[in-house]
Amino acid sequence: MGHTGLAPRPGAAVPDQARRQPPAARAADFTDPAEAAAFVRQFHAEQPGAGDPQPRLDQVLDEIDRTGTYRHTPEELAFGARVAWRNAARCIGRLYWRSLVVRDLREVHDADQVAQGCFDHLRLATNGGRIRPVITVFAPDRPGRPAPRILNAQLVRYAGYQTPDGGRLGDPAGLQLAARARDLGWKPGEGRFDVLPLLVQERPGDRPQWYELPDDTTLEVPLSHPDHPWFAELGLRWYAVPAISDQTLEIGGIRYPAAPFNGWYMGTEIGARNLTDADRYDQLAVVAERLGLDTSNDRTLWKDRALVELNRAVLHSYQEAGVTMTDHHTESERFLKHVAQERRLGRPTPADWSWIVPPVSGGLTPVYHRYYDPVDPSLRPAFVARTPW
Repeated sequence: MGHTGLAPRPGAAVPDQARRQPPAARAADFTDPAEAAAFVRQFHAEQPGAGDPQPRLDQVLDEIDRTGTYRHTPEELAFGARVAWRNAARCIGRLYWRSLVVRDLREVHDADQVAQGCFDHLRLATNGGRIRPVITVFAPDRPGRPAPRILNAQLVRYAGYQTPDGGRLGDPAGLQLAARARDLGWKPGEGRFDVLPLLVQERPGDRPQWYELPDDTTLEVPLSHPDHPWFAELGLRWYAVPAISDQTLEIGGIRYPAAPFNGWYMGTEIGARNLTDADRYDQLAVVAERLGLDTSNDRTLWKDRALVELNRAVLHSYQEAGVTMTDHHTESERFLKHVAQERRLGRPTPADWSWIVPPVSGGLTPVYHRYYDPVDPSLRPAFVARTPW
């Protein structure tokens, strides 16, 4: 795409074209100039008072010519991170994308400092239970200097173990990382809800460093039921802050591979997936048995009835603990409000229907009965799957 459409405004200084490499030689650029230019235009178009984008375009393109990449201003970084959330097609909670707290830690490369930054992120996001949406942006990939990676899928997650009899203990989703941490020297616990350590890798080929999460970074909620005292005897719990840490934040052609971010939980994520899925904690039959349900045949709808009570317990417990959580009916209404707001501003709202519709009573929510703007995988800024080293 080159620099198509980047003609200078009248009176502007014309870049030294003789100094710039021809398009054929630009294939090796670390950062795509077209992506950078598109982002700069978007920033200036959406930010009140940002003014004429041309001076910034000239500056960015010149920096890419000289170094292969460029550096976002703090304002560009904050805008790009928030728009990446706005563009997250699988997230139902995008109404509050403008409220995302952006922590700029782009100077941090050292594993110890990355870990400390993650701990501070969790403390800020937890906020005594009143969860704040937060993103912490560590160093970007640069020519000849890959940025550090966080190997955990989430900053807080539970370990999984293989038992001697061939069974499993804990969260099966944490099996692989727990095994890797153990190989690095971590001493695992023996419980169903052991918090995994944080694993940080500074460079390709480096041995990852592991860090136990301090107690004050990991608020957990023990689960009980408003009507069934026995539910607390199941010993179930979950953590307060769902901080995704294995995706790359892409803004204007720059990749930030360590950029953990969080919103707050919707109850069904825990009650209908994490604690229910057969390849996770698989608690549905346990709850059904304690409820005294007839599990001999699926036509008794025992799964449906147990699922509702499990989700009631999750919502009840977080409310009793004073921890922010939303329910799927409320969040569905909020999402359609977001869609309407974006439409009024002339922007599409890409959405993956299979992720937006909640896994409990989907047909009872308004997000079920409609189509959405198609998902464009090239849409940026965005959170994308991280490229392995």
